[in-house]
This record gives sequence, structure tokens and C-alpha cells, in this order.
Amino acid sequence: MLDPLATFVKQRRRQLRLSQPDLAAKAGVGLRFVRDLEQGKGTLRLDKVNAVLQLFGHEVGPVPVVFLPELE
Repeated sequence: MLDPLATFVKQRRRQLRLSQPDLAAKAGVGLRFVRDLEQGKGTLRLDKVNAVLQLFGHEVGPVPVVFLPELE
């Protein structure tokens, strides 16, 4: 399953023609963090995720979860 956050960050970075090191520098985070974020790592610091997303005019927020009836 693709991680929508990872996909979003990677696509926006490429649209802006930024390398991973450029994105890391502009967001004030480490290169390793950007790589982990784009690979969909499950445990990331929220403040750093928001620092990256802020460059794209976004931030992390609550999203409704849809439960499938067969999983309940």
C-alpha cells in the first residue's frame, strides 16, 4: 500500500525541482529524515513533518478514518 504522505512529498519536491538535500536544507531537517519521509517510515516526528509540509503550504491534520464493515 502506498503512503499518501510520502507520495505527496515526493511529487511536490519533484515538481519544484528540488533534490532531497535541497528540501532538507530548506525545511531545516536532516537528509535522512527526508529520505525516511519519502519512503513512508511509520514513525516520524510530527514537528519535522510539518516543517517539510509547510514549504508546500500544508500541514498535518486530523483525517476521518473509514472503517470497512468486514473488519469490525
